[in-house]
Formats: sequence, structure tokens, C-alpha cells
Amino acid sequence: MFARLSRYQGSPVPAEGDLSAHAEAVVKRIRGLPGFLGVYYFVERATGKAVSLTLWEDEQTMQASEERADRIRVETAHREGQRIVSVERYEVGFSHLVP
Repeated sequence: MFARLSRYQGSPVPAEGDLSAHAEAVVKRIRGLPGFLGVYYFVERATGKAVSLTLWEDEQTMQASEERADRIRVETAHREGQRIVSVERYEVGFSHLVP
């Protein structure tokens, strides 16, 4: 499994702000990509820092998604008033989620 980690910087997010307002639209755009396994979006409300983590079956499917993922990342950051700080790629050493 492979992961793409994108870091963003924006304005602070109010405590009552809805972090999932556009989640369904974003997920719909990437869900159909070959090899896509999942996505997480993390936000530090006080500073406006955010991180998205997408998971892919293998390195090839992650690489094949680069162009579309970049478009989604740029459009989403613009809509949310964020700037993209970095995009990193990793092989997942292990994972564990409690069912």
C-alpha cells in the first residue's frame, strides 16, 4: 500500500465550522480512480493547518492518479482558502484500524 500526504495552510477554522462540508464531493471525484483505497483529512483548527492522506493499492496506481489528484488538490485548496505547502509520497510500512 502507498500513501500521498498533502499539507495545507489556511486561516483558522472556527470551532463550529463544518469540516466535512465538501467531503462527499471530493470523495466522489477520487473514489473511482483505480487503486484508490481511502482518504483522511486532518485539521488543526487554531492554526488553519490541514493534511490530507490518500491511500493506494500500489505505487503504480498512486502514480497514475497524480494528474487528477493534483487538479483536485488545487481546486479544493482554492475553494477552502488554503495554499498547498507540500505533497509527499510514502510506502505504508503497516496500518491498523480498530474495527
